[in-house]
Amino acid sequence: MAPPPDWNADYLTDRRRLRRKLSFWRAGAALALIAAVGALTWRLSGPGVSGAYQQHVARIAIEGVITGDRETLKLLEDVAKSPASALILSIESPGGTTTGAERLYDAIRKVAEKKPVVAVVRGMAASGGYIAALGADRIVAQGNSLVGSIGVLFQFPNVGKLLENFGVKVEEVKSSPLKAAPNGLEPTSPEARAALEALVSDSYDWFRALVKNRRAMSDAEIAAVADGRVFTGRQGLALKLIDATGSEADAIAWLESAKGVRKDLPVRDWRPGRQGGRLGIFGLASGLAGLLGLSEYAEALSRLNNIHEVQGLDGLVSVWHAGFIN
Repeated sequence: MAPPPDWNADYLTDRRRLRRKLSFWRAGAALALIAAVGALTWRLSGPGVSGAYQQHVARIAIEGVITGDRETLKLLEDVAKSPASALILSIESPGGTTTGAERLYDAIRKVAEKKPVVAVVRGMAASGGYIAALGADRIVAQGNSLVGSIGVLFQFPNVGKLLENFGVKVEEVKSSPLKAAPNGLEPTSPEARAALEALVSDSYDWFRALVKNRRAMSDAEIAAVADGRVFTGRQGLALKLIDATGSEADAIAWLESAKGVRKDLPVRDWRPGRQGGRLGIFGLASGLAGLLGLSEYAEALSRLNNIHEVQGLDGLVSVWHAGFIN
């Protein structure tokens, strides 16, 4: 027997209503997912930071090998234009290329023209890492942090003897004796060595003068620290390499008392949008751990991500090798 007409109409009406509700919730879920993914992508890959358009103290981490990469330089430029009241440089670096450190220093000084900058040395600010710290208005380091290593290095392997033992001789035709010298495939000529020494000496003189001027040192004071050694934070304080021993909290207290930065402003991390042209798996995992409040895991994953930067550096470098290996 067929059901009454009214039953069919009610059934169809209920079915349509149910379909509309399901469509509504499906659309809502899809929009929520898109919003969540967009927010996560913005946090991890965007040029700034959550709350970048609100007053705060910005924090930028200078970590690993310094190359003067475009992402970090752009980040500093963005902080300079932002409403951030001050900038904290959180430094953990053995150095890197001398030209990269120079680019980073110049970018930091441009920020300092607009707002106070304080460097906080976590474990190490050596060589190029110390050049970055010199860009700040004040340097604070833990008592056992390592600072200094004022010097420049040009290093290359020479396998000429090894090739000779195997009966291999590399021949070349070049326009002048110093073209592409040294090449590491034959003994370095006195002329090539002298040319390299002139390069190293010139860059070292620049580094030494930068320290002397930024730290207001006398000739005797700069001579005592510019022999390539590293010093602890306590030693560095007595030698005028840093301004105070302490932590980030001490740096913030100085910003409030000496620079008039409003008390209790939030400190917000600014991170480069992309690393090496893409967000690596360790970088993504570090960002997720940071969002979940797992700061220790975030830092460990960030260190793994930085391993990709530890490659052969061409040209003059300002790097402390013991820290580099560790």
